Amino acid sequence: MNNETLSQLEQLIDQLITRNNELQAEVKSLTEKNDQLIDENETLQLEVLDSEEKQKDTSSTLSGLLEKLQSAQQAS
Repeated sequence: MNNETLSQLEQLIDQLITRNNELQAEVKSLTEKNDQLIDENETLQLEVLDSEEKQKDTSSTLSGLLEKLQSAQQAS
């Protein structure tokens, strides 16, 4: 191999190393973002379940109140 070929090879290797480091940093960043989104998703799912439970409780309370009102109306 001549000096020009070695120089080109050296440049390409340096470029590959640089690009590999950039990609590794990007993968790390995306992994962290993915973990954050997973946590946020789990939190939102728990909030939805809690909201559904509260909605069921409210619905039961309203149904009970409606029954009481209907019973009172029928009695009078």
